[in-house]
Amino acid sequence: MLSQPRSGLLAAWGNALLAGFVSPDDAVLAVVGDDAVHRVEGLPGEAGPVGLTLALGRLRALGVTGYRIALPAPGHPLGLSGPPEFNARALEAEEAVIAAGAPYGLIPEISAVGPDGDRHVEVLWHCLPVREAPPADVPSLGEAERELAEALREATDVLSRLDVAASGPVAEAALDAYRARSERGREVLAPGYPPRAVRVLELAQRIALLVSLAYEHGHGGAVSASEMAARGEALRPVERCARRALVASYNAYVEERERGMPPVS
Repeated sequence: MLSQPRSGLLAAWGNALLAGFVSPDDAVLAVVGDDAVHRVEGLPGEAGPVGLTLALGRLRALGVTGYRIALPAPGHPLGLSGPPEFNARALEAEEAVIAAGAPYGLIPEISAVGPDGDRHVEVLWHCLPVREAPPADVPSLGEAERELAEALREATDVLSRLDVAASGPVAEAALDAYRARSERGREVLAPGYPPRAVRVLELAQRIALLVSLAYEHGHGGAVSASEMAARGEALRPVERCARRALVASYNAYVEERERGMPPVS
């Protein structure tokens, strides 16, 4: 529930690489994480898939100056700019990376390979043309922070009013894990991002966790079909707000660079 989307990792560390804060090897290690390997196919000038280090260098040579992300959901093309073919594939994957400075986007295809007991994850990023246009429905960091404060109050009220099971051993364990990771000072974004982006991302993750707990761990007092439907209806705008804030956080590097503000060293 607290893992970062792969598109967010690629955008954040790709931006840090472009800004000169990290080496190519360090950026790729951060993006790949626990996965076995990431490769990129469809790059101009390449006949087949290539490693992520080469791909990031090639994209830079093609004119890429930054990376944004999209986290679309049905009826909500959050962060997308077209064309329809790219949007449809991004919606299927539920995430995408969109380059600034050159008309390319990356959509992950995630595969678990290997025998039972020794399975590992491989990611193939598909490089596709995108439309150079403002991304859909992405708020500024300031807007996202204000929306999140209200969403947190709303989520707490909904969970209480509908008696949703956001308490108990499973929920408490998840919340404890969240607090422990926060207290360790984990790097939720790559070097170069403003502190406000980190703050917004942390709060968005917390709200997403609360919503996830509400959906995943029992029904609480919402035992009838109508009560369960009411819970979903009440939580959907909170979930939407958290996704908007996540995108705003990861996109903050590009947004600030376009306003002429230097990266944070």
